[in-house]
Amino acid sequence: MELGLSKNYSDCNLVEWTLYEQVAVAAMDCQSLDVAKDCVNVLQKKFPESKRVGRLEAMLLEAKGSWGEAEKAYSSLLEDNPFDQVVHKRRVALVKAQGNLSGAIDLLNKYLETFMADHDAWRELAEIYISLQMYKQAAFCYEELILSQPTVPLYHLAYADVLYTLGGIENLLTAKKYYSITIDLTGGKNTRALFGICLCTSAITQLSKGRNKEDKDSPDLQSLASAALEKEYKRRASDKLSALTLAFKTLKVSS
Repeated sequence: MELGLSKNYSDCNLVEWTLYEQVAVAAMDCQSLDVAKDCVNVLQKKFPESKRVGRLEAMLLEAKGSWGEAEKAYSSLLEDNPFDQVVHKRRVALVKAQGNLSGAIDLLNKYLETFMADHDAWRELAEIYISLQMYKQAAFCYEELILSQPTVPLYHLAYADVLYTLGGIENLLTAKKYYSITIDLTGGKNTRALFGICLCTSAITQLSKGRNKEDKDSPDLQSLASAALEKEYKRRASDKLSALTLAFKTLKVSS
């Protein structure tokens, strides 16, 4: 881990300078800006040409709320190194802190054109879309995440939630499949996915009245999900079992 251009300092000094950097970042998180400034000043004197220290200086401006100066500092750093992922992400955080979610979306989309394998960026983009009720765009983000990391249950669950929110027979049927995948990936232990099965089944039943049966396995799957939920509530939250039973009656779900 190297703070600047100098490569001559000892291992002991390396630990010292790295510690200064870590304390500076922690102090910014805690809004102890005087402490952060002192640490950054020490590093700046030791490594005056370091881009890494320059990044800390920009972060300090951001922590102070000096948005314009911080943006200029980040832009300058990107001119020297357009592939600095940390700086790109700091710019996203900067515009988000100012409440500019559309700006954050634009920056994240541009960032992902280059760094398409950044799972955290896809998740961040999806969450921003959801906060703006742009569910179709959020669904696309989760599709990308599922393609790249198909064994992560969180992505399947979030995708199912978005599809359930969008509604409509096709979306509900697909949501139920992804809730089922989540249950498989978690060994049947995901309570939210089990509830999702019940909610999808109820909604599909309501929308399918008077039409051909779209979802032939709904009753069996719903029964398994509701039985698993009932068992879990008896084991962990017996005092809330009556509320679960009432919820099942409202949804017309049987265990």
